[in-house]
Amino acid sequence: MDMRFSRDCDACDGDGQCEYCSVEFQLSVRCDQDQTQDVTSADLQSTDPTVVATRSSSSGYDASENRKGIGKDHAKWSPAATVTFMYELEIRINEELMESLSLEEKNVWIESSPTKVFGIDPNTHQVMVVDAEAYTYDEEVIKKAEAMGKPGLVEIEAKEDSFIFTVESTGAIKASQLVINAIDVLKQKLDAVCLSDDTVEADD
Repeated sequence: MDMRFSRDCDACDGDGQCEYCSVEFQLSVRCDQDQTQDVTSADLQSTDPTVVATRSSSSGYDASENRKGIGKDHAKWSPAATVTFMYELEIRINEELMESLSLEEKNVWIESSPTKVFGIDPNTHQVMVVDAEAYTYDEEVIKKAEAMGKPGLVEIEAKEDSFIFTVESTGAIKASQLVINAIDVLKQKLDAVCLSDDTVEADD
């Protein structure tokens, strides 16, 4: 993460001689035999002791997690396997209408939810939300309530100011670190926009 992309480096003019965005490797191999000499990245010698050339796992060394790149350039650089986003739900059960149902009707209504969002307390027989995140916006429970002559039995709305964000990493970077890195990049871009606006205002 300490190595900068040359396009983002403000410490040089892109001549390849910058310690922040470039690394120099030396290659010195001589074939003194009649057969073909294999030359691989394992033969590269870095002038920076903290940087090594990436070698394939077959050579007994794999530095794939330390490769530099971003998913915008190529999908192979993306450290995220799956990312999902959904608004947090607010589920309100009309308790008065619910109590007008028999135990059997309550169970029938609960079973109409294909993802088992609701459950029933075995002691009080009270219907409750057991897994709000399992709701798939299918509206099956709303349709079932209407079919049972109980419209308004439940209200389901998405909160506009609260959401669930799930990130699954490929293993190159921990999911938590991936999110932190993404936020840092976003901050840098916002700072650049603010600086640009300030410059425009100053010119005006």
